[in-house]
Amino acid sequence: MNSLRKILSLIVITLFLSTAFAFGKEEVPAAGKPEKLDVKELILEHLADSYTWHITKIGETDIAIPLPVIVYSKTTGWHVFMSSAFHEKGEYEGLIIAAEGKYKGKIVEKDAKGNEVKPFDISITKVVFSLLFNSTLLIFIILMVARSYKKDTFESKKGFVGFMELFIMNINDDVIKPCIGKDYRKFSPYLLTVFFFIFLNNLIGIIPIFPGGANVTGNIAITFTLAICTFLIVNIFGTKEYWREIFWPDVPVWLKVPLPLMPAIELVGVFTKPFALMIRLFANMLAGHSIILGLTCLVFVTVSLGPAMNASMTVVSVLFTVFINLVEVLVAYIQAYVFVLLSAVFIGLARVEPHHAHKVKE
Repeated sequence: MNSLRKILSLIVITLFLSTAFAFGKEEVPAAGKPEKLDVKELILEHLADSYTWHITKIGETDIAIPLPVIVYSKTTGWHVFMSSAFHEKGEYEGLIIAAEGKYKGKIVEKDAKGNEVKPFDISITKVVFSLLFNSTLLIFIILMVARSYKKDTFESKKGFVGFMELFIMNINDDVIKPCIGKDYRKFSPYLLTVFFFIFLNNLIGIIPIFPGGANVTGNIAITFTLAICTFLIVNIFGTKEYWREIFWPDVPVWLKVPLPLMPAIELVGVFTKPFALMIRLFANMLAGHSIILGLTCLVFVTVSLGPAMNASMTVVSVLFTVFINLVEVLVAYIQAYVFVLLSAVFIGLARVEPHHAHKVKE
């Protein structure tokens, strides 16, 4: 219990300090007439992926970590270099970062007609780096917990290992087992991995200090991949009864032939389930980051309203931002929990047995 209190206290202190750091690292308008802040552009810029990990700005100097750029051009071949080359020269080896248009923020090159063309890009961007870092951290945590159990499986675990056991037993015994049924052990490794992957990325994404702050689970490519994994497991391990209920459901014949109305609806449902998983996680995490950024912008939007108004709104902004950050910690768990819960439900529905099987046993 003391360890849990220490962990919660550490989270609160970290969120408060990181929020203060987030305010401190924003550029304050120069004396005189304050510049108009484009809130929409600022939020979209922070949510978007990038080829450089910007940390802070000291005076006129940007403190940032350059990341590897790896692209393949049909005309000039492979290009491998650090993203700092763009900031030094603007254009490097015929490649630039598009400032506008449909490829805004992406690496492009000019073709013979002067049009911007996007090459094959497998660069280590901010989201990719965070994904690799968080995955490595997750593997380290799981191996550390596994090693503790390997030494002594009968000893009551305390501290961080006991904290992890709380999550593992909760998800395995209260979610996976009831939803899937007798063969739940086959799917537990995947579902537990997904839970901790989403939960860890959600938590680290809340903290704006390096290596946190990347919008990993708010990136639709990540949630799409997770949804595809669940989609494949559901349909590969689906029973014959599951497929029979899709193509020949137990409804009046006139709903199946000559017009296959119900089979068509059931088939659409096969694809809407993973789509719902993808959008739910993506939208919730993206909204959380947007709200925090929007509250932060209140400080700079109210500069033109005078010192008194700006000072009061700064206090309100900091307090609400800390509060939303604390709510986001809860949301980080809830979204991971809901994703695994729905995945387990979909897998359980796909493992359905024939209705007459129980009667035969009796």
